[in-house]
Amino acid sequence: MFTIDICVKNTAFPMSIQRKSAEEAEAVYKRIIAAIQSGQPAIMELECEGKVEKKIAIHTTEISAIQISKKDGVATGSGRPPGFLTLTE
Repeated sequence: MFTIDICVKNTAFPMSIQRKSAEEAEAVYKRIIAAIQSGQPAIMELECEGKVEKKIAIHTTEISAIQISKKDGVATGSGRPPGFLTLTE
């Protein structure tokens, strides 16, 4: 299972969705990158394959970072994979 974490501006924790294969995760990653690069404000709806009831909608101009990681069964104290660092004032 692959997790795609999406950081949203002015939000402490990333939103995340899951995909079963690396190819599907990469396709979602590229879709998000294309939406950001287009510069056109839009709402992007994403569904999670790990938790089928989980859906998110994100305004593409508010996305600040994206990360793909493979879920390997090793949990951190927060339950999230390491990778993003959030600094607040």
